[in-house]
Amino acid sequence: MNKSFINLFVLIILFFSGCKNGSDQEENQQVAGITLDSKLSEIIFKMPTHCIEIEYPNKLGQVLGSDTDLKSPKSLRPVFYGCFDWHSSVHGYWSIIKLLKQFPELDHDGKVRLSLNQHITPANVAIEISFFNDKNNLGFERTYGWAWLFKLQEELSTWDDNDGKRWKATLQPLVDLLVQRYIEYLPKLVYPIRAGQHDNSAFSLTLSLDYANTVGDELFKNAIIENSVRLFQHDKHCDLSYEPSGYDFLSPCLEEAYLMSKVLGKSEYLSWLKNFMPDLYKSSFALSPAIVKDRSDGKLVHLDGLNYSRAACLFGLSKVDPKLAHLKKVGVDHFNYSIGNLSAKDDYMGSHWLGTFALYAVGRQ
Repeated sequence: MNKSFINLFVLIILFFSGCKNGSDQEENQQVAGITLDSKLSEIIFKMPTHCIEIEYPNKLGQVLGSDTDLKSPKSLRPVFYGCFDWHSSVHGYWSIIKLLKQFPELDHDGKVRLSLNQHITPANVAIEISFFNDKNNLGFERTYGWAWLFKLQEELSTWDDNDGKRWKATLQPLVDLLVQRYIEYLPKLVYPIRAGQHDNSAFSLTLSLDYANTVGDELFKNAIIENSVRLFQHDKHCDLSYEPSGYDFLSPCLEEAYLMSKVLGKSEYLSWLKNFMPDLYKSSFALSPAIVKDRSDGKLVHLDGLNYSRAACLFGLSKVDPKLAHLKKVGVDHFNYSIGNLSAKDDYMGSHWLGTFALYAVGRQ
């Protein structure tokens, strides 16, 4: 072959390679576009702060043992009575704490701190514990609400703030009760719950593992890892074409894939993932954001939450293996699809909780 021809061939390859690298760099810059700036943080902050003291409407969700159990939400749960239901109140507190740590100016007049100081007291937490110890409600908020309480406590555990330290100490007895209850529950769970809503096992295990790792609770951590592996290690061929259901806010496939990335060693995990969701490795992998047609419908608006939780999983998975880096853009597309609708002025069925899921997704980048 002619030497000049070979040189020309090499130059052509280098040229197109450079174009491709430039294109990849441009795409990566676009993917890195989601930031928690002051504008987005203010929007999210207003969502839980406007409802942590709103008692009604309220979905209580408990089992009544007698007429004496017919009490107002605030009487039953004086800490977490706002934002429509117990778990939304809890993760609303998480959002508030997480944002205050990064943007203290959001509470420039101290009203939010005052509210939290009035709610998170030993007397109020004792009433919450009493509710969870009622024989009819031992499984109340299992395990979704429990996991969000752990996530809240994790956030408080990493905050060098006098109020935060006091709130953490005050909540710890309730946290300890539910950690122990979770440890006792896991071996009894013969099969994982693969729903796209609150009961999803993988999502709660992920949040709980974050807490256990952060605070150094080895007993809880080991229980989560052992049971996660037991429940999910033999799963194969999770088919995203069956998702979402009409009111999902979690992806059963992606939540499981993300959880297992945190409980398996890297090489073992990558082997598992290639059997579980091989399509993720295709550079052409595509997933359309979920469509919401009525944001005043409490179930249908779940799909906005699905776009955020999918984004969170995709962000996490994109960092596990360079061959999965393309998943980040899919996550960004999901996030951007719903973020324009995020507002405390939106219908209460969405505004009381969606800010938390947007914040959670941003933090997983």
